Amino acid sequence: MKTRTLPRMAGALALGLSVLASLLVAPTAATAATATNNPAFTANVMAPLVVTDWPQFEAQLQTVKNYGVDAVSADIWWGTVEGAADNQFNWSYYDTLFQKITAKGLKIVPIFSFHQCGGNVGDTCNIPLPSWLWSKYNGQTLNGVTLDVNGLKHRSEQGNFSSETVQGWADLLVQNEYTAFTAAFTARYGATYASSLQEINVSLGPAGELRYPSYNGHDSGSGYPTRGALQSYSPLAVKSFQQFAVAKYTTLAGVNAAWGSAVTTQAQIQPPSNASFFFSSGDYRSTQYGKDFIDWYNGSLVDHGERMLDTVIAALGTSFPGAKVGYKIPGVHWSMTGPTPRAAEVASGLVRTSVDMAAANTGRGYANIVGLANRVADSGRSIVLHFTCLEFSNEDYAPQYSQAKSLVGWLGAEAGRQGIAIKGENALSGGATSDAGWNNVNDAFDNFPYVGMTVLRVGEVTALTEIPRFCSSKFPTLGRSAA
Repeated sequence: MKTRTLPRMAGALALGLSVLASLLVAPTAATAATATNNPAFTANVMAPLVVTDWPQFEAQLQTVKNYGVDAVSADIWWGTVEGAADNQFNWSYYDTLFQKITAKGLKIVPIFSFHQCGGNVGDTCNIPLPSWLWSKYNGQTLNGVTLDVNGLKHRSEQGNFSSETVQGWADLLVQNEYTAFTAAFTARYGATYASSLQEINVSLGPAGELRYPSYNGHDSGSGYPTRGALQSYSPLAVKSFQQFAVAKYTTLAGVNAAWGSAVTTQAQIQPPSNASFFFSSGDYRSTQYGKDFIDWYNGSLVDHGERMLDTVIAALGTSFPGAKVGYKIPGVHWSMTGPTPRAAEVASGLVRTSVDMAAANTGRGYANIVGLANRVADSGRSIVLHFTCLEFSNEDYAPQYSQAKSLVGWLGAEAGRQGIAIKGENALSGGATSDAGWNNVNDAFDNFPYVGMTVLRVGEVTALTEIPRFCSSKFPTLGRSAA
């Protein structure tokens, strides 16, 4: 082993990165901290959504390399690569991007971004999904449903369609698109960059996160810090819910007995007709119908994640043998208490209400979605779960009713309980430029089994000039053991 000493650096974010890259003690239990002498630990940064100034980007790469950063994550936009026409792939931008990153001795973490850029916090560009996608499947039939031009899209309780991602209920129809994209990526880069990929991250939903587009711009009044809007009203989603209910209770009579309903046909089984009352009344967590509906809603999301990961892993084959496969769960940290407890997480599809949502052995409702990693662990690829909002503090008061820091602990503890590798991210670039933000990040590493950090974004890492007081007192020496 040799010791690599990192230079003293300016900026809360930069110094925080060096801390992540250098100093935590080796773990002694599932809830212990992680980094020194732990080869699984990574300190990464995100590339810009799109690089427009290559000389500036190269300078930023050199700076973060000097700080001890391991790799750069970068969105591989489906709408950029295959936007011109079906099965016509243009990799020219990524040829340049990958060359710039590896020339500085950094690894690459490509994000297979099967979602649009635009409409989410921090989006500074507009890259829609390939326009040919929607019409290609118009008129096709899946699960007894004939699709129209909106047939691949989520439909919300407000009746609006989201173009950010393909809904999971359409996976079986479009998974060939993900296979083709992955195969084309492998054909392009499998030889040249065979050992340069640290991880391949798979976008499983809006903003690359495994969630429904419940708090996004297509629905009015559903953004932060509201509960958001349910996204389960497309014909494919409704059909899936009907089949779930009948399969669980065998007959319509069984459905009626469990729910206290009086349906006479399967078609009468529907998502909440009044979603506002469904939440305000507490039905989403207190009635059998409500708990069944949310179990199906969450289960559908996790099943979608499994299908997507299986599809990409199969298409990768033996290419990039050292690359792990990752997916991201968002930190939906608001509306956790208050009048409708855990409502935003429920609308996003992240938790179940049929379990004790305060219990450690259910992951406070997250056990199923965290456990996705173990459902694909037999693929031969190491699976990594990423979780956001490590820099946030609890703000458990109106209107946000946020327990962000507690949530970071819940996810870390549940990953440890299930034996799943988990890494963190900051949700907003401003949060990780403050002493308080980095204190929260380091608290996560001190107390839970996070084994890495990806910081949003490389430009913020290199732009700061002030040295935070807490770093000099809490972390007086910076060093890292590396093979």
